[in-house]
Amino acid sequence: MVTVIFPAAGASRRMGCGKNKIFLEIAGEPVLIRTLKIFSQVERVKKLIVVVGADEVEIVEELLKSTPNLKSWQVTIGGSERQYSIANGLKFVPATSEIILVHDAARPLVSVQTIDAVIDAAEKFGGAIAAVPEKNTIKVIDAEGFVKNTPPRSNLVEVQTPQGFRREILFRAYSQAETDNFLGTDDASLVERIGAQIKVIRSDYRNIKITTPEDIDIAESFLRS
Repeated sequence: MVTVIFPAAGASRRMGCGKNKIFLEIAGEPVLIRTLKIFSQVERVKKLIVVVGADEVEIVEELLKSTPNLKSWQVTIGGSERQYSIANGLKFVPATSEIILVHDAARPLVSVQTIDAVIDAAEKFGGAIAAVPEKNTIKVIDAEGFVKNTPPRSNLVEVQTPQGFRREILFRAYSQAETDNFLGTDDASLVERIGAQIKVIRSDYRNIKITTPEDIDIAESFLRS
């Protein structure tokens, strides 16, 4: 059984729309609903946990109640940081879930194929992340803003979600992070710290995160194509 946690408690400041970006519409449908519908198409996914701000719980619950054909879902309250929101979501993961995925609620164009591939790799290796090859040249700089070196692009990937892990690995990673008061940038960074293996799964460049107003236009363009 697979459970998916969707962190969605951010303030969406870069979107500048005055509300959570998960409520914005892409081709006439809210971002959150598009995302949940895709995961509801995946046979092994049985539970959806949406983590939002305290003032949005009832709004999201009503939205999901009015959406047919979703997998079993639950809405809970998020924290001040993404990591804390996911930690809250972990409290509601059923004991029968062998694999836990974490996916940005604002990534509504992820493919079923990518989701299945991440689940397969998480089952085999313990951890897996969706990613695409880095297209840009990356520079490492020092504290004064001077270039130190240029890492080879062949060794770099742009990380996306979903990220998937065996249940015991993700719970152990979060427990250790809490003990160490460590705040990571994604779930994989927490799992890396406990020495677990993480497989990179080739995703696609359509799997964008809706962050700025331009991303709405890009997403709708992808859908039209």
